[in-house]
Amino acid sequence: MATGLTRACLMAALAVGAAVLSGERAAQAEDVTITVWSHEADEPAKVAFRETAAKNLEKAHPGLHVKITWYEKVALYAALKTALPAGQGPDLFYLEPDQTEYITNGYIVPLDDLVDWSTINDWARAVWTHDGKTWALPQEAYTNEIYYNKDIMKQLGATLPESGQLSQAQLLDLVKKAKAAGTTPIAQGVGDRPYPGAYILQEALLHQLGADDYGKLLDGKLAFKDPRVVEVFRWVKQLVDAGAYPKNFMTVKLGESHYYFYQKPGALMLPMGSWYTGRAFVPVDKGGQPPDFPLGIMRFAAMDGGACNECETLGIGASFAINAASKHPHEAAEFLNAMSTPEMGKMWLETIYLQTAVKTGDTSFTGPYAAYFTELMQRQEGAKYFVGMPLDHMQGECKDTFSQVMNSAFPGGLISVDEAIGMMDQACFKG
Repeated sequence: MATGLTRACLMAALAVGAAVLSGERAAQAEDVTITVWSHEADEPAKVAFRETAAKNLEKAHPGLHVKITWYEKVALYAALKTALPAGQGPDLFYLEPDQTEYITNGYIVPLDDLVDWSTINDWARAVWTHDGKTWALPQEAYTNEIYYNKDIMKQLGATLPESGQLSQAQLLDLVKKAKAAGTTPIAQGVGDRPYPGAYILQEALLHQLGADDYGKLLDGKLAFKDPRVVEVFRWVKQLVDAGAYPKNFMTVKLGESHYYFYQKPGALMLPMGSWYTGRAFVPVDKGGQPPDFPLGIMRFAAMDGGACNECETLGIGASFAINAASKHPHEAAEFLNAMSTPEMGKMWLETIYLQTAVKTGDTSFTGPYAAYFTELMQRQEGAKYFVGMPLDHMQGECKDTFSQVMNSAFPGGLISVDEAIGMMDQACFKG
């Protein structure tokens, strides 16, 4: 009996010794809970994706736990605004590339030596690289598209060319036809976001100017009074005057614009980032589009004499950073890595139907929305990409004026072309 007890004690001692010898980092992971604050509570596929990454990490590292708190964007930013200056908040949190104030205020830490960057596309990492350091891990990539209702398009007697791109005159004519038929041409609203009202205008400017001069415009090195820019504003004003946007444009929220488009009251078009799928491809009782909705994708209009009508905006959306006040930065980085494996990248594509910053290799698309993703990829053929949304490039007063003018007042029909140009030029052009 004594021998049996001795062996039992020896086995226990060996187990303790093995735990100690497994390394300091493994020991630190024991009973550690990583806290994450994430946006997109209303997008079930993204919730499932991040919860799966958390479970995978917990399975691979016993004793390490992940607690995700889900928010809508406005509530998340409000919570962070209170917590971070006080040296509090979660270990990790959701953010987007235009929020560089987290860097300048010292609220997040560089990830260069914490994260496995071999699974992230270089162009995506570059979006978060400032002063030679990378501050957040990009997850979501997207392009701007015009979604449209194929049945309404047929009813109006309109067809798309093989390229999926209308001319300036054709898009204006389509808006007029829809309005005359009693259909809202473009379901858009700026009730809770500083950018969707500018989709048509910003993509037209990219086509008109080409990537180089468009970048100069956003960076304050090209005047908004440039004749090419004024010409685009005048064309968009024609769309506005033709009744392109709904009467409640100023109050419709982002999520509501989706429902407006594919449910009630219904609209012909919805310009939106390709993250459209996060709200649309969910059950109808959760606010999603009907399973038989005749969804199509068209490219933004070609400008007459445009320098780059094949240009398209490629953006980074959902990203995650580590709180400078976190006591567990290495464990937090492991959660970022868990979300960024090629396998998780494929899960993102196949369940969220949206581009990603993660390298996935060749992926075939199956399931009920495979045809959609195939069409989305077809619309990218021959595209030349400009990386970053206007708000990712603009700073200070220029950024604020964009939201007030190009996103809101101008497409809302509240100001003239000359007023809009004057306000943008004053706020943005550095001479």
